[in-house]
Amino acid sequence: MLGYLIRRILAAIPVMGVVALFVFLLLRLTPGDPAAIIAGDNATPEQLMRIRISLGLNEPLYVQFITWIGQLLRGDLGVSLISGVPVLRMIGQRIEPTIAVALSTIVVSILVAVPLGVIAAWKRGTWIDRGVMGLSVIGFSVPVFVIGYVLIQVFAIDLRWLPVQGFRSLSRGLVPFAERLVLPTLALSFIYVALIARMTRAAMLDVLDEDYVRTARAKGIGETGVLLRHALRNAAVPVITVIGTGFALLISGVVVTESVFNLPGIGRLTVDAVLARDYPVIQAMILLTSGIYVAINLLIDLAYTLLDPRIRY
Repeated sequence: MLGYLIRRILAAIPVMGVVALFVFLLLRLTPGDPAAIIAGDNATPEQLMRIRISLGLNEPLYVQFITWIGQLLRGDLGVSLISGVPVLRMIGQRIEPTIAVALSTIVVSILVAVPLGVIAAWKRGTWIDRGVMGLSVIGFSVPVFVIGYVLIQVFAIDLRWLPVQGFRSLSRGLVPFAERLVLPTLALSFIYVALIARMTRAAMLDVLDEDYVRTARAKGIGETGVLLRHALRNAAVPVITVIGTGFALLISGVVVTESVFNLPGIGRLTVDAVLARDYPVIQAMILLTSGIYVAINLLIDLAYTLLDPRIRY
């Protein structure tokens, strides 16, 4: 296990290097001049040149890349071209809403979807199975922003149970923090409940007809024990994969949800940086997203060996 972990970490280094090179070249070779954005429409050529020199944009691409990599190795993600704020500080200011929503969404989705998928597989072909699959289709079909606006209309405007929008840090109190997480969590959970429930059902159907399940039933083990200890454990590998990739996607920022509920997360930060061609912020966000995916995939692979002893690396 330790040797596999070390090999996976070492294998992630060239992956991140390729991502860094791709991101650097992609941003530099696309049309547009960040110096012109900073200086404004009325800037003179001399002003534009001074800005390019101060930002190092007049240097050859390989010099810019080497300089940038050296900064990354020192833990320096650069400074925003637009606001002048260090990128690491900007990410630190935006990461709490995204992590809070992602964690709450994944927890709610797992608690709801896994039991639904298990019950649907157990009662395959019945009205319960058809009902769960029907709800999954609805969850896939309805856009997140539509669900969000419906939840705002019902629970925030009509019933006045919850705040409409915004975010409160946990340091300002648990109740304000939780109140503003409920609606975005419910809106995001619809699609993830649908995805995890369908995957759980499909994986359970694959194992419920296996010989070891029939043997467990023949030994007199209760149906709950058969479903949870024998079937679900062996069906958990694809379910864990879906949960892990979904969590990585949530951490990287769900732009629509953050916009609907006015959450100052990293998804909106990325969109604003792209629109302003803020190179340091864009590069940092893509590298952060790539690193999250690599880490999540590593954790998923390690979870495989814990869930299924037959898997060895």
